[in-house]
Amino acid sequence: MSSQNVTQVLGIVVLARGGDRQTLYLAPDDYASSLSYITPLGEQQEFQLGGSLRSVYLNVTSPSFVQGIFGATALFNQSSVIVQADEAGEDGTLFDGAQALMQGLWPPSQQEAIFLANGSTITSPLGGYQYIPIDSVNPDEDVSLEGAPSCTAWSMRNEAFYNSAGFLEKANQSASFLSALQPYLDGRPVNLENMVYDYMNVQFIHNATYASQLPPAYMVQARDLANWHEYNVFADTAASGIGNIAGRVMLPSILNTLQRISNPLDGLKMQFSAISYQPFLSLMNMTGMFESGQVPPAIVEYAAALVLEVRQPFGGGEPVVRANFKNGTDDEFHIVDMIFDNWNGSGGQDVPLSNFVAAFQEAGVNSTVAWCNVCQQAVQRGCQQALAPIVPTTPEGAASSTLTSSSHMFSPVGAGFLGAGLATILLSALLGLLLFAGVLSYGGIWRLRRLSYISRRSRDWRGDEMELHSEVNSVVGLKMPHS
Repeated sequence: MSSQNVTQVLGIVVLARGGDRQTLYLAPDDYASSLSYITPLGEQQEFQLGGSLRSVYLNVTSPSFVQGIFGATALFNQSSVIVQADEAGEDGTLFDGAQALMQGLWPPSQQEAIFLANGSTITSPLGGYQYIPIDSVNPDEDVSLEGAPSCTAWSMRNEAFYNSAGFLEKANQSASFLSALQPYLDGRPVNLENMVYDYMNVQFIHNATYASQLPPAYMVQARDLANWHEYNVFADTAASGIGNIAGRVMLPSILNTLQRISNPLDGLKMQFSAISYQPFLSLMNMTGMFESGQVPPAIVEYAAALVLEVRQPFGGGEPVVRANFKNGTDDEFHIVDMIFDNWNGSGGQDVPLSNFVAAFQEAGVNSTVAWCNVCQQAVQRGCQQALAPIVPTTPEGAASSTLTSSSHMFSPVGAGFLGAGLATILLSALLGLLLFAGVLSYGGIWRLRRLSYISRRSRDWRGDEMELHSEVNSVVGLKMPHS
C-alpha cells in the first residue's frame, strides 16, 4: 500500500513561479531587475496551474484533498489561506500571475451572492467572481521573498565564481557558440557571465520571424548554459551558505507555516507564494531534490509549482512533510524525494516534520536585521534604518543605554499599545476629513484593492511578428530572467 493511502493532507505550502512575460533584464553582479509584464499566455499558464492545484487539493475525491479546507464547491475562506506575491520590481508580473492562478483555484461561483431585503439576489460580477486578497510583498521593505538583490556578500561570491577556474574553463569551451549567437541578439553583447537567454526565449515564443531564423539547436545550447550559470549562482554546498540566500530568506515563513498547519487548533490550511525562479534553485538544492536525481539542477519552467504537503498518518504519530512538484504547464504533479543532513532519503518520501524543521531552522534568515548582517549590507533595503543605533533622549538614558539595532527600540507589548493609539488617532482624523469633504458617507463600506498599474503592456505589431519590449531593452550589460 502506498504512503499516500495511509496519510491525509492537513495543509500545504505552495511556491509558484510566474507565467510567460516580456523580456526581463538583471544586472549580472547583484541581479537588480528591470520592469516586465505578464502576457495573456502567462495568465493562461497561471490559470491552468490554479486549476491543477484545485483538482489535486480541493477535490474531495482526491487522495490529496486538504482536510478541513472546504471542498471545491465552497467559497474561498480567508481565515484558512494566506496568499502573497513578490513585488520584485517587476511592475506586477508575479502579482498579476497570482491573480490569474487564484481564478483557477477559486473560480466564479453562484454562491458569491447576497440576498436583499426586497427579496432579490445579487451575484458578484463575472458570474460570481471571487476576490482573493493577495499581499504584495515589497522587497525594499520585506526581504522574505527576495533574498539576493543588494546582498553584498552574495555579489562577492558571484565575482569569485566568475574568476574561478571552473567558470573560466566553461567560458572558454562555450566561446565559439556564444560568438555564433551575435546575429540573433539584436546587438546585445554576450558572454558566459552575461548570458542573454531570456531575450532569446521571449523572442522565440512571441516573434515568428525570429523563431523561424534561429537554428533549433541554439535554444537548447543557450538554455543549458543558462541553467549551469544560474544553478552555480543560486545554490551552495551548505544550507547556510550565502549562495542559497534566495531560499534562506523564505525558510522562516515556510517552517512556521508547516508547524501551524500541524497544529489542529490553528486553522491555517494553505500558504501560497508567487515567486521568481531563483528561490526554487536554492530551496531544491538545500532539500536535496536535485541530489535525488528526480529533478534536474535547472531553471524551473514558467508556472512551475513546488508544494510541501503536511500529512498526518491515519494511525496517528508525528506529521510528515512530502514534496510534490510540477515543472510547468506541460508537466503533471509528481512526488520528489528529499536528501539533506540527518535525512539520507532511505526513510521514504515522507520526512518527519521535526526532522525537516531541525535541518533548516538555523539556515533561515528571519528578519531584515539578520539579512543585513548576513549580506554585509548597511544601507539598501531598509538596512540603514534597521541597523541604526538608539539615540538616548535623556541624560539618564545616555548613561545607561547601549547602542543596539532600532528593531529593538520598543518591546512588543509597548510597541503594540503605542502603534494602536497612534493608528486610532490618525484613522479618526482621516475619517473626519473624508466625511467633511463628502468623499465618504455614513454607512459606507470600503473594500481596499491593490492599485492597478499605470501601464500594463507594451506591444508593437509588425505583420506576422510581435516584439515584446520594455523601456530598457537597449541597456548594455544586463541579463537573465527573474520571474
